[in-house]
Amino acid sequence: MTSTYKDSGTASLKDDEEFTDILEERRRTTDLGYALRTFNPQPYKGAPTLSTSDLNKAVLESQYLCFIIKELKQAIQESPVILIPNHRSYVDFLIISYILFTYDIPVPVIAAGIRLADVTIIGGILRRSGAFYIRRAIGSDKLYWAVLLEYVQTIVRTGYAPLEFYVEGFRSRTLKSLVPKLGMMDMVLEPYFKGEVFDITLVPISISYDRVLEESLLALELLGVPRPQESITGLFKASGVLQDDYGCMHVNFGRPLSARQLCEGKINWSEYNLIPRNLPQRPTAETQDCVNWLAHLIVRTQEEGSLISPWSLVACLLLQTPFTTLTEEGLQWHQLTEKTLWLRKLVLDFGARLNWPAHIPDSEVMSSTVALHHSIVHHKENRIYLVQDEDPARQDPLSPEEGVMRMAVVVLMLVSYRNQALHVFVRPGILAIAIHITKSTRKDELFNFFCFLRDVFSDEFIFIPGRAAQDFEEACSLLQKCGAVHTSQQEVTVLETGLEVLSFLQKLLQPFLDSYQLMFRYLCEKEDHVFTEEQFLPDVRNLATKLILSGDLHTFEVLSSDMQKNVLSALRRLEAVTKLRASQQKEYKVNKAAVSRTGDILSGKVPLESLHTTPDARLQCQVE
Repeated sequence: MTSTYKDSGTASLKDDEEFTDILEERRRTTDLGYALRTFNPQPYKGAPTLSTSDLNKAVLESQYLCFIIKELKQAIQESPVILIPNHRSYVDFLIISYILFTYDIPVPVIAAGIRLADVTIIGGILRRSGAFYIRRAIGSDKLYWAVLLEYVQTIVRTGYAPLEFYVEGFRSRTLKSLVPKLGMMDMVLEPYFKGEVFDITLVPISISYDRVLEESLLALELLGVPRPQESITGLFKASGVLQDDYGCMHVNFGRPLSARQLCEGKINWSEYNLIPRNLPQRPTAETQDCVNWLAHLIVRTQEEGSLISPWSLVACLLLQTPFTTLTEEGLQWHQLTEKTLWLRKLVLDFGARLNWPAHIPDSEVMSSTVALHHSIVHHKENRIYLVQDEDPARQDPLSPEEGVMRMAVVVLMLVSYRNQALHVFVRPGILAIAIHITKSTRKDELFNFFCFLRDVFSDEFIFIPGRAAQDFEEACSLLQKCGAVHTSQQEVTVLETGLEVLSFLQKLLQPFLDSYQLMFRYLCEKEDHVFTEEQFLPDVRNLATKLILSGDLHTFEVLSSDMQKNVLSALRRLEAVTKLRASQQKEYKVNKAAVSRTGDILSGKVPLESLHTTPDARLQCQVE
């Protein structure tokens, strides 16, 4: 079912009336009949408009949807519209166009990856449906860049159609938000910066899945298994997957944002007035900072608009359960249910959007969400177990290393659904980690360590630049709201009633700390100071596998290539690792002392101040 979610308030859903099932009418007609229906989109400015009565009929019975559709149509008439959804599945390419087509709104032109263009027949159909394809890496091809830039900006300047692109750059294989890529954002905003359009309307869109079609493929990719080549044959082979139940998809169109209002006071317009508009112009540092801030704001808005499923809460708890419990004796059903209901209250206290039906008994909600994810867990004799698939055609027993990788697929699938709820817990979670590591109650010390963690993990989580103080105050406020701490002007004091909350938050983020520490250890113990990314990824994976088998490491997330690349990015930002620009193989040089000291600070062995006082450590805590 595809639904659009009400864009006000943060409580859980109280009834089904807040959603509109746009597939209801489709179930009474044929696909061909729907595809051949008369398409009557809202004309652009100057053309006749639909009457209110016709509009009400077009949007079924939802009053809120009627309001949103009117707002979007007005935005399309008044300024270029940029649709910016998050990207979690290949289905994302189709769903926004499907919804707009259903409500007779102009279908967008979509920026897509070049791989989809290579799929026979499908690539052509998508292109005729409004997609255009972009190379993953443009490099120094100035002609390609110029053509792409002019194509995108002509669409924006002329209002040819709404433009849709993914600010994260590509599909998230971990199902959590990615650090935004700024290329397309620069392109679409430049006509406004140059004064070629009066304003640009940005529409953040949050797409939430109960279950993602590609869940196992995404986990395999994270473990280094090459992604299958898209082809028409593969499409037909994969059609059988659609026979399974994937629950609901929820689409939330956020409040349209005005680029003019958001950029007010952040851009020096005189710089654009000195150069003819038809000449290319490199954005200034001030402009780049503004675009970067705006891109992070969009992604953060997508997070806040996403809908958390009961399964995401269950995944958070299962990942904090001892591995042997989930694979051998099983987790007792009543314990999981009680803990999930406790977490439901915490999530609502933190202001999240939660898709927990109020008219269905909690026991049924729990049973149905576990049954939906039968590829990850199974419910047997009032206990929950992780699925451990065996290949019946295989005659030789699995090696221990193969067993780890096979189990890692299931665990990383579980991790991806936990990630859908992480944005709710990140800020209070980082403060909980700071309290735990520093053992301090002083607000200034906790703030400094909070900023350090925020910087280290800024490739893992979305933080809007320049808002460290606001993030810290938000964390303090949320922990105080749930009774975990008491805050004053100078101190943050832990309360006895909050130990359970703080323990949950610490365990939730512990896999990130453990994974980063392992990779710091690898770099410090490595004999050479120079290494390539091609060496780093498998070497870390082999080391982690050995430690998992020996029982010295309890997280499978370190096996993820995305986590490994994020560590390299963090160390480069902290200047503990530098990339050798002359290299053709992504070679890096490591400052082992700086890496070691960063690890010691994360573990609490040395104070944060040592980052600044030691001469050979070129790290700097970026406290805003």
